[in-house]
Amino acid sequence: MEPIIQLKNLVKHYGDKQVLKGINLDIFPGQVIGYIGPNGAGKSTTVKILCGLISDYEGTVIVDGIDLKTDPLAVKRKVGYVPELAELYDVLTPAEFLGFMSELYGMDKEVANERMQKMLAAFGLETNMHQRMDTFSKGMRQKVLIISGLLHNPDIIILDEPLSGLDANSVIIVKDLISKLAKDGKTIFYCSHMMDVVEKVSDRIVLINEGMVIADGSFEELQNQQGNQSLEKIFAHMTAKGSLNDAADQLMRAFEN
Repeated sequence: MEPIIQLKNLVKHYGDKQVLKGINLDIFPGQVIGYIGPNGAGKSTTVKILCGLISDYEGTVIVDGIDLKTDPLAVKRKVGYVPELAELYDVLTPAEFLGFMSELYGMDKEVANERMQKMLAAFGLETNMHQRMDTFSKGMRQKVLIISGLLHNPDIIILDEPLSGLDANSVIIVKDLISKLAKDGKTIFYCSHMMDVVEKVSDRIVLINEGMVIADGSFEELQNQQGNQSLEKIFAHMTAKGSLNDAADQLMRAFEN
């Protein structure tokens, strides 16, 4: 099987700071990749490069046989992206916003409308379809954002903290949806700090730290390498520069007179 995404020696600088230091990954159709790392490790930079939002990088990104630098628009048509922050057009309703997104993707209007209604109903937003989004809670906005990233039925789905602001029931829906999308052959690139969720939904976990891949394998493989621990403990062991307990004690000492 050929990789659907290839990252070859991916390097990115912001001024004098090197954020990515030669990321190499082959990602295959149907995989759910949990892409994790501490703050500043380079996760969001990788995601933005994959989505075509950052173009001044070194190395090669191939998506479904297309070089991202050669034809970024063709790559964007194949990708669904759900960013962490729900930056929406607040003065629009979900129906207007999702209608606009469907036009950008060149979708048939009737197909888009039917799909939009079904997806909004699944998230309990059918009665809010024609309500301006400046009245929405963070969770409601996040649901619209998730729908907008999936509306055109992309083969590759990039999720950056997609559960941000969602209530417990909606989290369950999204976790179940990720599994069903993967079984349908979709490739999912999932970034999150929620280790318990990554552990459950991912069939492959890539851990990066300081711009480099330091672990790559299934959760069971990482456990065999690092001891029979939770992903949270494996993450802490491989990325913490000092004792996390010592850091917590130091914070508590700040309250001492």
